[in-house]
Amino acid sequence: MRVKCVLCDKIEAIEDETLIAKRLRNRPIHTYMCKPCEDRISVKTQERIDTGNFKLYRKKSEEDDW
Repeated sequence: MRVKCVLCDKIEAIEDETLIAKRLRNRPIHTYMCKPCEDRISVKTQERIDTGNFKLYRKKSEEDDW
């Protein structure tokens, strides 16, 4: 299966039987990102988290005593 990275527009070939290929075929909302772009984003995100200015807005979970 040929896929295109959403960030750098690099075209790569992935195996048809892999999980990512199945997700891309069955759910068009999923997008493909090549390994260098994925690594670059994870490093940049970790650097932002380490600065302390990164806010992750998550839903507050209420603990139920029941």
